[in-house]
Amino acid sequence: MARILRILCLDVGDKRIGVAVSDSLGITAQPLDTYTRVGYGPDVRHMMALASRYGTDRILCGLPRNMDGSTGGQADKVRAFAAELEKVGLRVSYWDERMTTLSAERALIQGGVRRDARKQKVDMVAATVILQAYLDAEKTKQSEEKTMDEQQMELVELVDEEGNPTQFQHLMTLEHEGQTYVLLCDADEEIEDVDGESPVYILRIDRDESGEDCYVTVDDEGLLDQVFEKFMELAGQEDEDEA
Repeated sequence: MARILRILCLDVGDKRIGVAVSDSLGITAQPLDTYTRVGYGPDVRHMMALASRYGTDRILCGLPRNMDGSTGGQADKVRAFAAELEKVGLRVSYWDERMTTLSAERALIQGGVRRDARKQKVDMVAATVILQAYLDAEKTKQSEEKTMDEQQMELVELVDEEGNPTQFQHLMTLEHEGQTYVLLCDADEEIEDVDGESPVYILRIDRDESGEDCYVTVDDEGLLDQVFEKFMELAGQEDEDEA
């Protein structure tokens, strides 16, 4: 099973570029950086370095559109910068970013971020909003295209500290008390057999010292029970929706 390539998302402006990155499972978007532009050469080299750091060549650019869906001069500037990225081998796609900056600004205000600090963060948050919308749409599209058997065999490959790859079946990624957890089972398990007796592995998604995603074991039995109960509740809701 090939690994899922991360995606770097860029909110390209005249002065700054907001950057976000997907997690290694291609499920959640994470804010990464607000880069102050210097010129095409340095800007492209900076994005190449970020892509290399996260082991990907996939770039998603927010494309400014008017409310009627048409594009203007700012969209042409984004496409021009994207063309420079493509020249160095990066694969670029686009996503409609209408109202994204407004959404990011509102999120920062609600989060209590001061006005002078919002200017430095709004582009990064906007990139995160764009990327999450793209990931959610892709997930929905994939779910609609898959048969039930294919959905049951959604595999994830993780590598241990010794570099040994192991395949697991991805059951769910969920948020609990401000932390993100992934629930996995052995690759040959059937989803309908996961009833509390079959082994389910719960890992917390964290960051290591270099800023890379890592998957941390959870030793707190009470917390494990809470996360598993939430998983069972959400899984039950999905079954009701499909009925």
